[in-house]
Amino acid sequence: MDTSKINWVAAETELDDFGCALLPGLLSQAETRQIAIAYKDDNQFRKRIVMARHGFGRGEYKYYNYPLPDVIQELRSTLYPPLAKIANRWNEWMGIDIRYPDQHKAFVERCHAAGQDRPTPLLLQYREGDYNCMHQDIYGEHIFPLQVAILLSQPWDDFSGGEFVLTEQRPRMQSRAEVVSLKQGDAVIFPVSQRPVKGSRGYYRVNMRHGVSRLRWGQRNTLGIIFHDSR
Repeated sequence: MDTSKINWVAAETELDDFGCALLPGLLSQAETRQIAIAYKDDNQFRKRIVMARHGFGRGEYKYYNYPLPDVIQELRSTLYPPLAKIANRWNEWMGIDIRYPDQHKAFVERCHAAGQDRPTPLLLQYREGDYNCMHQDIYGEHIFPLQVAILLSQPWDDFSGGEFVLTEQRPRMQSRAEVVSLKQGDAVIFPVSQRPVKGSRGYYRVNMRHGVSRLRWGQRNTLGIIFHDSR
């Protein structure tokens, strides 16, 4: 993993204009395989969710437990600072008073002080016919407004279908959809729940949801990096 090669100027522009940004090749093929195979190791996880039992879709995922694996911890701590700058600017545009500290450790301490002390990074697994309904990952009062998903499988080699989908609901307008094409090791940054959009009278808030379309065949593994912790 080499986050020093990320073009944050381009990512910031994409986030402002379209509500998501692609980070190509964030993880190597070896790193993606190492993370995906760990799905079988229950010692790394605190909870398993079978999505159909809760009406979330089909498929399953597991939440990591503390202490996080080194690569997960590193992703959280290194991606957070530039995202915090974007999040603070977005909140200013949307008239939200909340500001985020420069370092992720300080933000996690804020979460834990409020009783949100369970880690939220997760590993998702989809098989043929599985999908993830459109949703938002909100786990308590303290929410970091951006998150990251990293594809751990290779489209057309490991699976087909299973596209990452975003929807954006602007006031008094029909929803807009964005489909993000990912390759193995690619990451996408996207909002947890809302983002600012510039209108004729300044910025206003739009609601965002994300999900995964139906898997046609194969198996798709994804790593989700959420920066706030859960109650």
